[in-house]
Amino acid sequence: MAYSYDPQNIFARILRGEIPNKTVLETPHTLAFHDIAPQAPVHVLVIPKGPYVTYDHFARDASEAEIVDFHRAVAQICAMTGVQPGEGGEGFRAITNAGTHGVQEVPHFHLHILGGRVMGRMVAKAE
Repeated sequence: MAYSYDPQNIFARILRGEIPNKTVLETPHTLAFHDIAPQAPVHVLVIPKGPYVTYDHFARDASEAEIVDFHRAVAQICAMTGVQPGEGGEGFRAITNAGTHGVQEVPHFHLHILGGRVMGRMVAKAE
């Protein structure tokens, strides 16, 4: 499957410095910043710097260095924000949305790290 990346999406514009952000962490391959409309006391968006549309696209096409850097950045952010359950935090939810059924709003792969409160059920039970 071919993915079509839109270089004008808001996260691409943030990566180019056209739109400011409140950076939490920046590494060679990853940028993490506070969500502008937080849904929890901790709400950080983590994005790869490469042009990936969805998580499966990233997992399939990113280099090993990009994949390792991204996942290590997630671990650092969990520690930095105090949500890491093995280190005194109460836990977190990591969410990534893909495509229409996943209700993806920005066509650039991004992971939400939410914490600081009980998140509730992830999805409603099917009837």
